[in-house]
Amino acid sequence: MSEAEVVPLLEPRDGIPPVVETPDALQDAIEGLAAGEGPVAVDAERASGYRYGQRAYLVQLRRKGAGTVLVDPVPCSDLSGLRTALAGTEMVLHAATQDLPCLAEIGLVPDRLFDTELAGRLLGYPRVGLGTMVETVLGFTLEKGHSAADWSTRPLPADWLRYAALDVELLVELRDALRAELDEAGKLSWAEEEFAAILAAPPKEPRQDPWRRTSGIHRLRTRRSLAVVRELWLARDRVARERDVSPGRVLPDSAIVEAALQLPRTPDDLTALPAFRGRNPRRHAAVWFRAVQKGRTLPDTELPEHSLPGEGPPPAHRWAERDPAAAERLTASRAVVAALADEHTMPTENLLQPDTVRRLAWTPPETITEESVGLVLTALGSRSWQVELTAKPLAKALVRLATKSDT
Repeated sequence: MSEAEVVPLLEPRDGIPPVVETPDALQDAIEGLAAGEGPVAVDAERASGYRYGQRAYLVQLRRKGAGTVLVDPVPCSDLSGLRTALAGTEMVLHAATQDLPCLAEIGLVPDRLFDTELAGRLLGYPRVGLGTMVETVLGFTLEKGHSAADWSTRPLPADWLRYAALDVELLVELRDALRAELDEAGKLSWAEEEFAAILAAPPKEPRQDPWRRTSGIHRLRTRRSLAVVRELWLARDRVARERDVSPGRVLPDSAIVEAALQLPRTPDDLTALPAFRGRNPRRHAAVWFRAVQKGRTLPDTELPEHSLPGEGPPPAHRWAERDPAAAERLTASRAVVAALADEHTMPTENLLQPDTVRRLAWTPPETITEESVGLVLTALGSRSWQVELTAKPLAKALVRLATKSDT
């Protein structure tokens, strides 16, 4: 589409609606949305990087016949009534897995889903951000600039509300266009399986030892330093939770790693470190020093190991040394999936998850057939359309390797 055909969308067609902030206004909004027709566009704004956790601070909805509704989920923290009123209605989200957890916290869980980002991936669009998709598919440009704002701000500025309303302005129209493309490409049933799988997925289990994801932790070489990282991370998490502030604003990862490298012995040594000279790190300097001291003085038996024991295959770069046959299977399997993904114009990870390919290659079925490979893929969470496309060619590739090794 040429630039001349692209139309800037600067204002919601019906103007910026008032924010729903009271029980009566919420009930009116629910009745209005229930009386509308067709799918409901849904979006949520969080305050990532500003507040602790991922709660929603604004929920936007739009439906034909009802217009756009902006709900403040701070005073209106229970949207289960909206879920009941919209039972069975398809909800349209972009990158649904990002917003579904915070929507579930306030009682809004779709019965049916259409994810416009995932639809774009299955159709092979190279860039699937909402603004790019709306421009590419519908020919409109959306206002940008407030996605990373502190949405816990009250009152919300008018230009932020305009941005939020525009995020759902064309979402149903985008859904309609992408659904037609999926249908034409023979991928609609694939997409429907993917959407259903998103809704059926259980809540994510808390990550084991989340402190191990501290940025820069790879620089540490001793278990003692890892203990300091762990204690500082846990102390920071407690402070951040109590203050309802993003952990990175309380104490940056760089400060945690610097303290673990230097192992300061006195409070002055700690606050003299460059990463601890700012106002926020110094505000809780006594807390940080106690955490460092705890990590420095733990018995050796309580120090964390360098890494957690893996429950899956080892890192792929070690396969050639540990199991050359498995490394060959992985190379062949990846080639099969890449070729099929290219044939069907989609990213390889949407055709088959990389971890699924690794696990199949590391532990293939004892007798390799299309059926046995399909059973493994299904057990690993692959959808029926993925199994249908990949089980047979993967089985052929694995059989060829097995036959080759036997000769």
